[in-house]
Amino acid sequence: MKLFGTSKVVNNELNIGGVGVQELREKFSTPLYVMDQTLLEENMAIFRDNFKSDKFKTEVIYASKAFLAVAMAQLVNRNGLSMDVVSGGELFTAIKAGFPMEKLYFHGNNKTYDELELAIDNNLGTIIVDNPLELHRLNKICADKNKKAKVLLRVNPGIDAHTHEYIQTSKFSSKFGESIFDEEIFNIIKEFLNSENVILEGFHCHVGSQIFDEKPFFGAIDVMFKFAKEVEEKTGFASKVINLGGGFGIYYSEEDNPIALQDFVTRMISDLEIKKEEYGLSVEQVNIEPGRSIVANSGTTIYTVGGVKDTFSGKKYIFVDGGMTDNIRPALYQAKYEAAILSKMNEEPDKEVTVAGKFCESGDVLIDKVKLSNPQVGDLVGITTTGAYCYSMSSNYNRFAKPAVVFVKDGKSKVIVKRETLEDLIRNDEM
Repeated sequence: MKLFGTSKVVNNELNIGGVGVQELREKFSTPLYVMDQTLLEENMAIFRDNFKSDKFKTEVIYASKAFLAVAMAQLVNRNGLSMDVVSGGELFTAIKAGFPMEKLYFHGNNKTYDELELAIDNNLGTIIVDNPLELHRLNKICADKNKKAKVLLRVNPGIDAHTHEYIQTSKFSSKFGESIFDEEIFNIIKEFLNSENVILEGFHCHVGSQIFDEKPFFGAIDVMFKFAKEVEEKTGFASKVINLGGGFGIYYSEEDNPIALQDFVTRMISDLEIKKEEYGLSVEQVNIEPGRSIVANSGTTIYTVGGVKDTFSGKKYIFVDGGMTDNIRPALYQAKYEAAILSKMNEEPDKEVTVAGKFCESGDVLIDKVKLSNPQVGDLVGITTTGAYCYSMSSNYNRFAKPAVVFVKDGKSKVIVKRETLEDLIRNDEM
């Protein structure tokens, strides 16, 4: 099992942020999401300190759908990043965290009237508008409130990124944005320019998630700058802002070839500067939106083994006290992870097992076929790289209470999301 950040082995036991996993189980129970705060901060610094240019402004926007809690929003702000949200709930979390509204971006292909009102009432910085219907809705809200909104139009650049079909966002059939290849796009842009209460700043695109090939990202730069030039020629609108989204691939298992982030974003800047000059554009700012690449490797989920079973077919299971409710990604995306017995880190993994959860679904499997060190009832199992989309996509299926989330740093641990109680599960039920 590959270790990240401050994770290391101390006396045969995994230690994260200076805290042993046995101590974490004793203090907080399991299942438990453990977040390496130092690694979070280091990953933010990679983007903040290297995605810079003296030819235009840059902005690094944390894609909060990967993982969001009040404490996470506050950490993002302390480390100098902006942040995006995709729902009223994420926006409300940012508000409660005291996140600067001018540094907030609002995504979504079907924002409701109430969500847009919440954004306008709180003077949210920039709204990424997905379609003309949303433009009309937003324009009316702003008119009613005598306010104006800065916006980007989300466009689809038609770039094929080789990733799971569910997380490709730039195909011609994608539900997101308006295609740059449809001639109607120029009429849509004119609608924005003629809207009294909406200020078009530029364009946004996103080619997909968990992409290892760098070509789609550099392809998006060229396509978007070429598109901005064509827009300027046909409508007279000179784009101030280009937002290139995120999707930078990271390590989950041995078959992954993650992007070397520091080198990559530096080369992105170089290419952006060349393309800006090549197309003769007056673009003032370029944004990117890393999410998974900031939080994924920072997270480890720890479980307690509750059972071991040898089936008639010869397949060997170990059952843990969590499963698909705290990590739906294996069932949803066939996502792959690495694992270890956390109190036997120096021992040779010698037993091939399937790590299964406790829920009433045959598909409730976290890892199929992984070698572990003689797993026994009561052992701690750790699965790494669970910082992104695990807590965010967690559920109460089978009326299971969601785990706690803790930050660890410098030998200290702090709960940032409390473990749900049984009372929490029925708090909205009517008798």
